[in-house]
Amino acid sequence: MTEQTQTRVTSRSPWTWIPTLYFAEGLPYVVAMTVSVIMYKRFGLSNADIALYTSWLYLPWVIKPLWSPFVDIFSRKRTWIIVTQVLIGGALAAAALAIPLPPFFQITLAIFWVMAFASATHDIAVDGFYMLALPEHHQSAFVGVRNTFYRLAMIAGQGGIVVLAGSIEQWSGGNITLAWSSVFAVLALLFPLFALYHKFFLPVPESDLPSLDRSSGGILREFFRTFSLFFRKKDIVTILAFLLFYRFAEAQLVKLVPPFLLDVREKGGLGLSTSEVGIAYGTVGIIALTLGGLVGGYVVSRGGLKRWLWIMVLAIHLPDAVFVYLSQVQPNHFLVITSAVAIEQFGYGFGFTAYVLYMMMISAGEHRTAHYAICTGFMALGMMLPGMFSGFIQEALGYRGFFLWILLSTIPGFVVAALVRIGPEYGRKKMEEGQA
Repeated sequence: MTEQTQTRVTSRSPWTWIPTLYFAEGLPYVVAMTVSVIMYKRFGLSNADIALYTSWLYLPWVIKPLWSPFVDIFSRKRTWIIVTQVLIGGALAAAALAIPLPPFFQITLAIFWVMAFASATHDIAVDGFYMLALPEHHQSAFVGVRNTFYRLAMIAGQGGIVVLAGSIEQWSGGNITLAWSSVFAVLALLFPLFALYHKFFLPVPESDLPSLDRSSGGILREFFRTFSLFFRKKDIVTILAFLLFYRFAEAQLVKLVPPFLLDVREKGGLGLSTSEVGIAYGTVGIIALTLGGLVGGYVVSRGGLKRWLWIMVLAIHLPDAVFVYLSQVQPNHFLVITSAVAIEQFGYGFGFTAYVLYMMMISAGEHRTAHYAICTGFMALGMMLPGMFSGFIQEALGYRGFFLWILLSTIPGFVVAALVRIGPEYGRKKMEEGQA
């Protein structure tokens, strides 16, 4: 690497690439997990089918640790980021073309699977690149920033895109096919632009290099060694329990909130239009979630994760009670509904900060990229399995009974939080050293 290149790399501001990188990371995920739910609901699928089949889309994020070592071994993280962004754009374009076809559900679901695998690989590279390109004390400082732009992608996806779909539906006289095909075409155009931008604006850290030799023996040894090191971590049982059960209630809730908001009141829902869901849940709700994440990152940087852990545990779980209120009362006022959603989302954003920082803490050290990917794989498994049966529970209990069940489902989150060990200075000390 030349001296001129080194100067350019070390002077690259994180603000030039973290916002766009995490915005690009968030979009395909929200398409797979939330936008697809709303789209399939508009096409008339049952809640049980929607929850079951869209929960399967978590699988690439669950099993991504199986190929995360290869992202370390082959090529730079920077190269993986650019290539996978091009692949995601192609998958979104294919979805736009498939929606008008008669067997659209099967075809789009298969396309979403391809997109999800590309997106999961993109996540591995992005999260690893973040930890390589930033000093450790800046990693805590920019957690709020990366979460903010990830959430802005969610606003663009389940907010802006859903509102756009609803507007096209209304403008076209209820042509749902045209509406959703159009919005996927818009999404498809964004990712070649992301790839082009990141080709020129991502830094080139010296540490972003393929690891070890590429012989078959070397690859296999490194692959199994990476997993072995992770599962030999101290308190590994507690670590896995926290990753799987901290969001046990949220994993079920997230799959049924859009159908609840869309379903007619006779079925126990709130009867909102597609655009209203995009505003209440996808825009105001995600803004509240983003603010919660920013506040969470800030308070941890000042007081440390251990000091704020239990406040975050309460914040992520107790606001779920707003959906008990909404399902029991079924208020008509849009402002009341939106405010209730915002309260729950703010608490979720605040409480989720603890989860992200805990994953970063236990991934520190050798093979941090692969180990962080393993953590996020268990995180996805913790969302996938409860989400798969959530639709069946809702159909059996109705919305009123289901949201009461959600409150009971918060108990495992409290239990696993009581088991984790966090250093008293984690988060706080690193930040202060970075500012000194």
